[in-house]
Amino acid sequence: MADKPAPLEAGTVAPDFTASTFNGTTVSLAALAGTKVALYFYPKDATPGCTKQACNLRDNIDELTAVGITVIGVSPDVDESHEKFSSDHELPFALIADPDHEIISAYGVWGEKQNYGKTYLGLQRTTFLIDESGMIMHVFKRPKTADHTAEILSKL
Repeated sequence: MADKPAPLEAGTVAPDFTASTFNGTTVSLAALAGTKVALYFYPKDATPGCTKQACNLRDNIDELTAVGITVIGVSPDVDESHEKFSSDHELPFALIADPDHEIISAYGVWGEKQNYGKTYLGLQRTTFLIDESGMIMHVFKRPKTADHTAEILSKL
């Protein structure tokens, strides 16, 4: 199996993307110029760690928006999965389906993983904090799912 790619680093320009959410809303990084973005990549809807992370962001969305941060989640799941996950947990932010790994690959977060002694390809849970000019401010390579908002706010 190939080595996993390294995610983009702080100080680099965040790759632009345009994608639709399950409800047909178009999300574009370029359209968010002038605001900070927490672009979080997570492996799978409705799994324990991913649910904990999404709910932590949901529960603290007011704190994030108060400091000008827009939250966007990306996973390789399809729109139908995102719709159920978002509805079940009342998520107030966009979830982007990326089953073809276009955005995931652009950010370097798809690669080799290990779990219970098995090696496989998958998404590396990673969050990119992007500034108003589109520059990556900080990369959380192994975010704390239950306390992710505090991690993000600590980097402002």
